[in-house]
Amino acid sequence: MNNTVLTGSILSSFLKLAIPSILGLIAITTASIVDGMFIGHYVNAEGLAAINLLLPYLSLIFGIALMFSIGGAVRAGFYIGQNEFDKSSAIFSQCLIVIVSIGLLFALFSWLFSDAILSLLGFPETLISVIEPYFHIISLVVVVQITTMVMYYFIRQDGSQTLGSVALITGSIINIVLDFLFIAVFSWELEGAAAATAIAQTIQLVILSSYFFKKKSKLKIRWQALSGKDLAPIVMNGGSEFINELSAGIVILVLNWLMISRIGIHGVAAFAVINYLIFISLMLYYGIADALHLVISQNYGAKKYARIQAYLITASICILVLSLSLVILLVIHPDLVSGLFLDNDLHSTHSLSQQFIGIIWPLFLINGINIIISVYLTAIGQAIPSMTIALLRGLILPTSLLVIMSLLLTDDLFLIALPVSEWVTFIVAIVMLCKYRPTSLLRKE
Repeated sequence: MNNTVLTGSILSSFLKLAIPSILGLIAITTASIVDGMFIGHYVNAEGLAAINLLLPYLSLIFGIALMFSIGGAVRAGFYIGQNEFDKSSAIFSQCLIVIVSIGLLFALFSWLFSDAILSLLGFPETLISVIEPYFHIISLVVVVQITTMVMYYFIRQDGSQTLGSVALITGSIINIVLDFLFIAVFSWELEGAAAATAIAQTIQLVILSSYFFKKKSKLKIRWQALSGKDLAPIVMNGGSEFINELSAGIVILVLNWLMISRIGIHGVAAFAVINYLIFISLMLYYGIADALHLVISQNYGAKKYARIQAYLITASICILVLSLSLVILLVIHPDLVSGLFLDNDLHSTHSLSQQFIGIIWPLFLINGINIIISVYLTAIGQAIPSMTIALLRGLILPTSLLVIMSLLLTDDLFLIALPVSEWVTFIVAIVMLCKYRPTSLLRKE
């Protein structure tokens, strides 16, 4: 059967993967975004701050899930490119088992030690009682959510992009409707947000599971152990994604502590708007990056290096168009962004969030390119350079610069550490790209 990723038009093949990927990633993360919108408008600023304080803990489990999902999908894509479907099925099965097991352990740990976890995350005692019921429900929902994540990434490798997008978009629509009913109509507040997410995620998983009833499905559940030959590349190739998630959690944790100490809980609520903005932009970038790692991993397995370069250029152009569009919106209408997540009566929080946008907008000019280069390096098996970029932009530079600048600068100016971190990483990423550019792969043959 003809594989258009290996032989078809570069632009059409890439867009056919990238558009469903963007829609799918937005859909799979819409649960938390929509929760934030309804909580900011129908609960209060403290509720929005509580959700933001919880993010560092959740980023840990999502980081592990992404590591096995993306790392496993890259390895499976390599075998699909070589028509070795038994090996790709074995990788899929073991990644699924690992993620479900880790999710169940995470849920148990969260229920047993909820007070200690919330205190460590920086929750004031007044907010622990507000967030605890939500935390208990969402820790169970996460098991379904990360299982959906694994299913989504792997079935795309078998050409089922449409099924993945349908499942996630359907769940997204249901989540929005239920958020409106549970939060705006029934006034269930944070518990309503958790219940809406639980129902929507379950429906997504059910739809994705219909993949196994398709006669043409190449990925099957095979209860056989992964060899070290495959496990190591999965962990290494997905390592940068794990670092991205974990590092984001650590950076948010540091930011939350600084906000609470300098501005108070309303500072955390105001920066929650920035977090959602960064989150949305990253989903756009990762949608393109995920399509890129799929096409590059298959073309790398088939040794089609000229096509790898063409796909990389196409992805970079898409990223730049999105980045410039977002920056123009932020510079001209920052009030529109804050208005998405905050009720009009929260004047001081509105003002703070727009002030924060004025400081951090330069990072959006190049953070997407940093992601593209990191994913490209992952797809060609250069895990260490990819992890280096991920560590610099996601952990080492932002945390160190945040601490340093919080000591040197007054008020909220320490936030300039975030765009500075991205621009320094950009310089390093360009150097890495020059060293491992697609034309160099041919010379190594």
